[in-house]
Amino acid sequence: MSQMVRLRIDLAYRGAPFHGWARQPGLLTVQGCLEDALTLITRQVVQLTVAGRTDAGVHARGQVSHVEVPRQFWLSLSKGRAGDDEARGQRLRARLEGLAGRGLDGALAIKQVRVVSDEFDARFSALSRTYRYLICDDARAVNPCRLDTTRTSSPLNAEKMQVAAQALCGEHDFLPFAKPREGATTIRTLHSFTVSRPQPGIVQAMICADAFCHSQVRFMMGALMEIGRGKYSPDWIGELLAAGVRDQRVPLAAGRGLTLWEVTYPPEDEYASQAAKAKVVRTLTNYPEDSS
Repeated sequence: MSQMVRLRIDLAYRGAPFHGWARQPGLLTVQGCLEDALTLITRQVVQLTVAGRTDAGVHARGQVSHVEVPRQFWLSLSKGRAGDDEARGQRLRARLEGLAGRGLDGALAIKQVRVVSDEFDARFSALSRTYRYLICDDARAVNPCRLDTTRTSSPLNAEKMQVAAQALCGEHDFLPFAKPREGATTIRTLHSFTVSRPQPGIVQAMICADAFCHSQVRFMMGALMEIGRGKYSPDWIGELLAAGVRDQRVPLAAGRGLTLWEVTYPPEDEYASQAAKAKVVRTLTNYPEDSS
């Protein structure tokens, strides 16, 4: 029997207090808060693997990570009490949220902690990631209590944005909408991209892909907002993709409006095969390497 237990941690957070997911020296990050808390709880240095490394200010409703902890520690969570894995997960969830979320005024929530097979990989086993982006383009619709919405003073044409978004669906090299990482491909498959008005004054975009490049969603939204303002026609998206290079005319949309909405996974018996598939360096004819 393995001396380690692999745990899946489902969590949510408000982006404003954090300088993104990834640990950075001297800065408050989600990874830093969680790993520091887990290290204190388990008395062992731990390292989290995450489904999506969110930028500074970006929120998460359905973030997923995994970590390995010593089996002896895991079993100790039931000392003198009910000893099933579900009960242990509930106890660790409460301890982790209390410690990692201290002083954050509710900005971090641990939703669930549960045992998973050793083949589960929060990053590479994922089938898809869905993001939501919210924009308020009418002062009459501003709600100061909502911290997940960006504002623009220019009215947006959501219908034109929706037309333009369809050109982004499918498999493309998204270099025109990404900050490429050294050694990583920018080819991704976008499953769906819908732009709508759920209420007057609010534009909502829901974007689902197998994986995303660094800042890809924010660059795509920046381009769509330019189209919504009337600066470019919806055909501009196709022109950018055809050019295949970074274009300084594409602005980076604010992180505040972006939320990691959901991450989906295959059945347990497909964790390993999906992870192996995701690690293949993709070209325009195969599947992904990088799921950041």
